[in-house]
Amino acid sequence: MIIDFNGKKIYAETHGDGEALVMLNGIMMSTPSWTQFIPALSSRNKLILLDMLDQGQSSRMSEGYDITLQADVLKKVLDELGIKKATICGISYGASVAMNFAIKYPDYADKLILFNCVPYTSQWMRDIGKGWKLARHSPQAYYHTTIPVIYSADFYNHNPEWIAARKEFLMQHVFNNKDFLDAMDRLTDSAVAHDVRDELAGITAKTLLVGSKEDYLTPPQQQKYIRERVPGANLVVIENCGHAAMYEQPDIFTALITGFVNE
Repeated sequence: MIIDFNGKKIYAETHGDGEALVMLNGIMMSTPSWTQFIPALSSRNKLILLDMLDQGQSSRMSEGYDITLQADVLKKVLDELGIKKATICGISYGASVAMNFAIKYPDYADKLILFNCVPYTSQWMRDIGKGWKLARHSPQAYYHTTIPVIYSADFYNHNPEWIAARKEFLMQHVFNNKDFLDAMDRLTDSAVAHDVRDELAGITAKTLLVGSKEDYLTPPQQQKYIRERVPGANLVVIENCGHAAMYEQPDIFTALITGFVNE
């Protein structure tokens, strides 16, 4: 379905019935990224997938914006679907959106599941983002700047065929696309001002934080910081896993979500 958001098109889709479960994309993701998880995540829940601004089938922006605008996008989608409470699950960029949403619209967020998240964008992360933008001149450079670091070394080294297929797809269909790269620049810039450190204590949603022991981008100490400040929050750290938990440990990823949302 297409939802109008201030003149911009937002793509969303639903699967199954039950308590609402929203999945918020990581920065490079779009709704097809969840395809392999749809059967499990929709078996007992109304699964809601959406492309935020500058993602997938939703509208591209022509100028910069703040990540909190994506929280407004999510509220619009839930309003259009007539949903007043939902579990919001986000990974990385999507987790930052989820935290901002829970702070801005607390009545809508029943539960939060936050994978590989940070309470604010540090200078270290800002400089990584600058590196991504500088590498856009070459699909090869963009791949090697953005992709290897999201996996654990063990996964990357022991799954060469999977990695090779992923690289070929990204190089041929994604990283040579100017519209995608322009959108990535805006998405990256939108997260620069992300900082909810002073507002974490006000999150009322029941919260599960999930980190990965081998996550080099958003290491577990970042999730520990959030756990110590969000009332009643719990933290699970996945062993032998990098930033891309959904790809490296899909069974654990799915079990954590379905168990928490339906407990």
